[in-house]
Amino acid sequence: QVQLVESGGGSVQAGGSLRLSCAAPGYTYSTNFMGWFRQTPGKEREGVATISTSDGTTYYADSVKGRFTISQDSAKNTLYLQMNSLKPEDTAMYYCAARVPTPTWFGPLSPRSFGYWGQGTQVTVSS
Repeated sequence: QVQLVESGGGSVQAGGSLRLSCAAPGYTYSTNFMGWFRQTPGKEREGVATISTSDGTTYYADSVKGRFTISQDSAKNTLYLQMNSLKPEDTAMYYCAARVPTPTWFGPLSPRSFGYWGQGTQVTVSS
């Protein structure tokens, strides 16, 4: 069983920054996808940013392009999300996810493409 452990959430004022981390010990890091998703009450989980851990290709939701950066440290099996210029609408529970190696693929930002999930870390941005 793959465990994903997130950290780094918190409360910040609009315009501020936060950095999320996701440790993935035991995950076959080098040959898969990992990413960050977020969810607010009553809404579906949405893709924020994902990365191909084999070649570093990144994908971003339009709403975070230019403000968020996903990165990885393959030596540490750790994924990061640097969030700058935060807005109140970025307030959500943020989840780290890793792809289960199956034939099904719904795109790099679809939660359905990922099978391992962390417990989530809350990000709150006040105006």
